[in-house]
Amino acid sequence: MDGDIIKKLYLIPTPIGNLDDISERMIKTIKESDILLAEDTRNAQKLLNHLNISKKVLSNHHFNESKNISKITNLLKEEKTIGLMSDRGTPLISDPGSYVVEVAIKYGYELICIPGPTAIIPALVVSGLKTQPFKFIGFLDSKKSKRIKELEELQNEDSTMVFYESPHRLEVSLEDMLKVFGDRKVSITKEISKKYEKTYRSKLSQINEMIHPIKGEYVVVVDGNKEIIDFSSLNYVEHVNLYLNQGMVLMDAIKKVAKERKKSKSYVYKIYHQNGDD
Repeated sequence: MDGDIIKKLYLIPTPIGNLDDISERMIKTIKESDILLAEDTRNAQKLLNHLNISKKVLSNHHFNESKNISKITNLLKEEKTIGLMSDRGTPLISDPGSYVVEVAIKYGYELICIPGPTAIIPALVVSGLKTQPFKFIGFLDSKKSKRIKELEELQNEDSTMVFYESPHRLEVSLEDMLKVFGDRKVSITKEISKKYEKTYRSKLSQINEMIHPIKGEYVVVVDGNKEIIDFSSLNYVEHVNLYLNQGMVLMDAIKKVAKERKKSKSYVYKIYHQNGDD
């Protein structure tokens, strides 16, 4: 390949609601791309029609992305300028695109992400909760048992946490958060940048009764743990028992203690069953 050719993969955010959120730079980048990769070609085409732009669009979503690599590799070898778009918001943020980025880096492409729409930041800054530091979690697992384990891993996180949640699972996820986190402050923003955008602020014990009817897309912002225990004051047995008393099973409690103490699970297991400390 000619070393003077600047090969580029553009990561192009798209509006999450109001089409006026699209920038001139985003439009220019779409026009300059030889081909667009889109999560849903139908949604991409609607945006292109709105912008009066004609462009070839290749489907690239969670279920076919790994299979697309040969096609994308050929495009890269042909030194095509590629634009990667998500349905809404910024690519790779709870959206597909990671495989494409890995291959582009491998082939020496310059990666350029155009600044633009995302649901994370608006929901965080209107939440009334501490904005720094914050931790973006994205979607929790759809299975209750796995979701509970994910929340337990976050139980002692002191940063403000940002979650995405679907309308059909919002209530149960909030109930699980209350069970695991306790009654913390929470802010929920729905339909960001759309006509019916609204933010609800309360405690986890009260928020569910405020958000009916549940329609649209939601960003949940939860206060971090402000009562983190100084684990140095506990021996290993007391530390494991702390989580057992909260309802965790033994091996999950041992795994959590090992992570917090920066020890191996086998070490904590041995100490616990010796019923003593080191």
